Amino acid sequence: MLLATFLIQYERIKGVQSSGVMTIFWFISLLCATVIFISKIKHALNMGADEDAFRYSTFCIYFVLVLVELILCCFPEQPPLFSETVNDPNPCPEFSASFLSRITFWWITGLMIQGYRKPLEAKDLWSLNKDDKSEEIVPGLARNWAKEWSKTKRQPVNMLYAPKKQQKSGDSNGDVTEEVEALIIKPSQKSSEASLFKVLYKTFGPYFLMSFLFKAAHDLLMFTGPEILRLLLDFVGNKAAPNWQGYFYTVLLFVCSCLQTLILHQYFHICFVTGMRLKTAIVGVIYRKALVITNSARKTSTVGEIVNLMSVDAQRFMDLATYINMVWSAPFQVIVALYLLWRNLGASVLAGVAVMVLLVPINAVMAVKTKTYQVAQMKSKDNRIKLMNEILNGIKVLKLYAWELAFREKVLEIRQKELQVLKKSAYLAAVATFTWVCAPFLVALSTFSVYVLIDETHVLDAQKAFVSLALFNILRFPLNMLPMVISNIVEASVSLKRLRVFLSHEELDPDSIVRGPIKEAEGCIVVKNATFSWAKTDLPLLNSINFTVPEGSLVAVVGQVGCGKSSLLSALLGEMDKKEGYVVVKGSVAYVPQQAWVQNATLEDNIIFGREMSEGRYKRVIEACALLPDIEILPSGDKTEIGEKGVNLSGGQKQRVSLARAVYCNADVYLLDDPLSAVDAHVGKHIFERVIGPKGILKNKTRVLVTHAINYLPQMDTILVMTDGEISEMGSYQELLEQDGAFAEFLRTYANTEQTMENSESDPSLEGTIQPLETDINSPSAKEGKPIENGVLANEAPGKLMHRQLSNSSTYSRDTGKPQHQSSTAELQKPLAEKNSWKMMEADTAKTGRVKASVYWEYMKAIGLFMSFLAIFLFMCNHIAALSSNYWLSLWTDDPVINGTQRNTTLRLGVYGALGISQGIAVFGYSMVVSIGGILASRHLHLNLLHNVLRSPMSFFERTPSGNLVNRFSKEIDTIDSAIPPIIKMFMGSTFNVIGACIIILLATPIAAVIIPPLGLLYFFVQRFYVATSRQLKRLESVSRSPVYSHFNETLLGVSVIRAFEEQKRFIKQNDMKVDENQKAYYPSIVANRWLAVRLEFVGNCIVLFAALFAVIARTKLSAGLVGLSVSYSLQITAYLNWLVRMSSDLETNIVAVERVKEYAEMEKEAEWSIEQTAPASSWPEEGKVEFRGYGLRYREDLDLVLKNINVAINGGEKIGIVGRTGAGKSSLTLGLFRINEAAEGEIIIDGINIAKIGLHDLRFKITIIPQDPVLFSGSLRMNLDPFNQHSDEDLWRSLELAHLKNFVSSLPDKLNHECAEGGENLSVGQRQLVCLARALLRKSKILVLDEATAAVDLETDKLIQSTIKSQFEECTVLTIAHRLNTIMDYTRVLVLERGEVVECGTPDQLLQEKGIFYSMAKDSGLV
Repeated sequence: MLLATFLIQYERIKGVQSSGVMTIFWFISLLCATVIFISKIKHALNMGADEDAFRYSTFCIYFVLVLVELILCCFPEQPPLFSETVNDPNPCPEFSASFLSRITFWWITGLMIQGYRKPLEAKDLWSLNKDDKSEEIVPGLARNWAKEWSKTKRQPVNMLYAPKKQQKSGDSNGDVTEEVEALIIKPSQKSSEASLFKVLYKTFGPYFLMSFLFKAAHDLLMFTGPEILRLLLDFVGNKAAPNWQGYFYTVLLFVCSCLQTLILHQYFHICFVTGMRLKTAIVGVIYRKALVITNSARKTSTVGEIVNLMSVDAQRFMDLATYINMVWSAPFQVIVALYLLWRNLGASVLAGVAVMVLLVPINAVMAVKTKTYQVAQMKSKDNRIKLMNEILNGIKVLKLYAWELAFREKVLEIRQKELQVLKKSAYLAAVATFTWVCAPFLVALSTFSVYVLIDETHVLDAQKAFVSLALFNILRFPLNMLPMVISNIVEASVSLKRLRVFLSHEELDPDSIVRGPIKEAEGCIVVKNATFSWAKTDLPLLNSINFTVPEGSLVAVVGQVGCGKSSLLSALLGEMDKKEGYVVVKGSVAYVPQQAWVQNATLEDNIIFGREMSEGRYKRVIEACALLPDIEILPSGDKTEIGEKGVNLSGGQKQRVSLARAVYCNADVYLLDDPLSAVDAHVGKHIFERVIGPKGILKNKTRVLVTHAINYLPQMDTILVMTDGEISEMGSYQELLEQDGAFAEFLRTYANTEQTMENSESDPSLEGTIQPLETDINSPSAKEGKPIENGVLANEAPGKLMHRQLSNSSTYSRDTGKPQHQSSTAELQKPLAEKNSWKMMEADTAKTGRVKASVYWEYMKAIGLFMSFLAIFLFMCNHIAALSSNYWLSLWTDDPVINGTQRNTTLRLGVYGALGISQGIAVFGYSMVVSIGGILASRHLHLNLLHNVLRSPMSFFERTPSGNLVNRFSKEIDTIDSAIPPIIKMFMGSTFNVIGACIIILLATPIAAVIIPPLGLLYFFVQRFYVATSRQLKRLESVSRSPVYSHFNETLLGVSVIRAFEEQKRFIKQNDMKVDENQKAYYPSIVANRWLAVRLEFVGNCIVLFAALFAVIARTKLSAGLVGLSVSYSLQITAYLNWLVRMSSDLETNIVAVERVKEYAEMEKEAEWSIEQTAPASSWPEEGKVEFRGYGLRYREDLDLVLKNINVAINGGEKIGIVGRTGAGKSSLTLGLFRINEAAEGEIIIDGINIAKIGLHDLRFKITIIPQDPVLFSGSLRMNLDPFNQHSDEDLWRSLELAHLKNFVSSLPDKLNHECAEGGENLSVGQRQLVCLARALLRKSKILVLDEATAAVDLETDKLIQSTIKSQFEECTVLTIAHRLNTIMDYTRVLVLERGEVVECGTPDQLLQEKGIFYSMAKDSGLV
């Protein structure tokens, strides 16, 4: 009692709201007091009043007080006054719940009820507990890993430097680096097993250790069941025993079962929470690592692989956390069970043990095999996801080139490999299931037969048989679990290794570039003797670079394609590996990459990029970057959400947003990588004058500008000329002209254009004419036209916004498809105001509740109906055989014993064996059928999904985030491949087990018929109640999972920008928030699982209670054999029920994958790829005559026409230039020609054939386009040029030669088989553009479309391209969308588009005379 008082006070000081220790203490003292109390009352009644009245009354008072204490203990106290105030709008009730509520998980009931009444939404979820948040967990793991990593890094480092030095002294580079490599690798192998396991254990071990105690307690309690069963059978057999004994055993059995339940689920809860923390930590650590690894390391792990690390491998650890304790608990259970069996049956147990021991190596071999298959499958999967990622990123090019089939074949080839591996693992799984299900039976058979046959006097009575069976059933679990746990550990070890490799990648050296404050007068950027390469092992790309940039000066970097201009900027940012030399960059840096990186956020967020918002500055920046007209066009102004990778902006807009971001952040040094390439001439001029040039916003900053535009060079302070990674000349414009070197030569070629620019600089009268033009950009007339940028009408955004928010919910496609008649901006802003409107859409009725039957039916059809029904039939056979064998056993035990022996022993044994063997055959059959069926289904579903996605029109890809699609191809297909078949097996198995158990109980004690239906109803109700909430939680979890991956993908793409702006902290924080959002939905779902299990096991325990109770009541009529049978079955039923609900909810949540894969089958499709009847002749088009007749085009039914009433006839072989301001509909014209968007009115006729009547591939194969963004796919150069392998090597080389790539390609070690990186990142943008030109040359079609194809190329290369096109495509029809008007000055005709209509059409000279729009544009470019 004193101790209790102490404890109470101590816990109050600690601020514990409800104490478990005290509750248990008062409960036990109440129990003890009750016993004394009852005996005292009996005593008093029997003996009269010779009781000590004082002691009697004090005892009563004591008893009442203890009772009151216990009741008080059940209610939680108020939180103590001194605890910090929680400003959480929706805190988790777990901490304020009482002890009882916690062990039974009662505290989540509120959420369950809410979820049952109406589908849950994200706002209903509780906040995470403090200990589960990213900011608590991740830094801990990161710290521990850093410690561990630095330990292991110490050793190999000293060996690494010795050979490096001699390399500098001028050894032949090659072999030394090899040697260095080897030296680095070997020693680090031993030590740099920087054991990640140790680190994880350090971080999460202490909390996890609690689970050991719970598990041990549970394991011991498990064996009380069979022991009490033995006593119970003794009691039934002994007719003289008093009745209270039977009732006592029954109650004892019930109490033990309940205790077992509560302990087990506390254990599971700890495991799952640990698993959840593990995942949070791993995702956080991977994200942080991805921000610091070097570019060469990034090449070894593709985006797909890193995303897989986050999704698949982190998941593996979560799964492992729940099972890892089985490693010691399983052997422990086996040993205890064997000891009890030995007591029961003596030495014959050894026969059973022998069978088990034989099965272990078989299982082990299978686990090892499974592992090898797993690794192979993971590899294929990584490749497939990587390829899918690229296909989805380059889908537009795929459609324009009609290459879908080639890539479909590539994906299917990888998929075929994957399926072969899956098939092998399916055979293994079938064998495993067979050993798994038959093991207990074989053990029982061998034990019993040995027992009976050794000695005539060994009688198999009920007690021996059924207690042994109960123990064998307990044995079955650890034996089954062990192989599973082993394979889980194996999988986790594979994942652990992948993670370790990723976390051990080289990091960028932050000190390679000195980022000093601005003090010394040396200059703002100083580079001395610096040599850089992309990776430690590569040859240097930039050699002995020397230059100094004084503060506030403007430096241009010019040179050929691929000479290292962009690399130079990367080097200044510290993205490259510095081999030697000294680099200083003073002050903060802002960087504009060549390919703009735009985040999926509002336009404003993209520009502010985490800085403070200052209205005035923001307005100035937007105005200077010429973004005002664009913002006015966007549906919600600068609050418009920009899609992933900026899909709803054109190239030029993205580039300007990227520039505005840099200008807004007000840094000291600006590194600009060709920001003017993607914008029109007049916009470029505006930007140069207002931002970059000597009079711009940035005039006092240090600016390094990589550019191809010669007309700005005279205004530069210094010009660096680069050739092949070295600075060949540098100086001011005049100096370089006087040196008369390569630069002067280069300029002379283009002297005329440059001359005109200089005139306009000096001539003030012209200066005035530019002014009105700029005002004109903002005049209302320019605003009305809906701009089309890159083929996405800017107006798509509100739909986008809504859809963004439910990016993973399958409902959205139907919603944004509905015409949202968008009449006014006010109406457009509504979706912004009603941020929550999407939630109603997300909780779409079809998705909650019972859509299920049709999906199961779909899946069965995918397997094949014959196989489905065959599997069900085999399941029935198996369970009938199992039931009969046990019933036969109970008949056997009831055989009368004559002279200490039983008759018919051999007959009994024979039938028992036969039944068992037939059971085995059925098991093998059904697991084979299900596994093979599963593979057939996943092949069928993947093929459909792939085909449907490739057949979807372009608009589908523009409004569906690629994260969603990749998710379908990775997560959902993975679920269908490897999760659904085993779940189906277990679901069917446990269903039949439960039914079987009920049948047996009814056979033994028919009176149980009264009690089973109500319990069944209760069970069913609890389960439905749970599934409603659980499914919705699961859905919320997967909806919130996508943003984590999308954000991660985005970060990987823009990592250099993030590093340049030093915004890592903010991005890490964002990532943490997204992960926490995801775990917020996951945590309630694990608790809900526990809630359900506790309730269901209670139902199961009631069944045990009643089975035993009725057996005790009817003991006079029952034989011991039947009682044994019925109670031993009822003991199993708890486990089966638990398993059944787990499996049925797993099945429901996983079958959703089938639903989500099927969902894309119902999407709108493009027109047919090829139509036999109307296919044009193979030689079509012969002359290349293109006619637009009254042609009009719109992007969606409910939007205005973007092209209207276009009537143009283009004769074969004409060269047509298409010009117009941004958003005039230039790109839309080509999209119409390729039928990326179908005509809204009118038609296009090519050589007399209406293109709308023929198949898409028939059309697209015959026209060639050189697209605006050069897209390459990873694979060989040959595959990029000719995916269908139609051309010979000679053809390929010829096309490369004409594209001026021959020298470059022949200098590569692998020539045509040179592997292009993901997205072609190991070629410069200009080189990629040339590869696209080579593709066009190979196809040699009559009609060629150039879409601003030369924007990223320097003038010299541009000239080469133009001359190639002139010579090679002489008799072809060429349509060029031009930014640089000088390229089209010699064309036959020019079309000028304005707001989707042709306003001028004629030869360039005619149009110049007319002094219309074309004239004003030409004047802007300085051509007049």
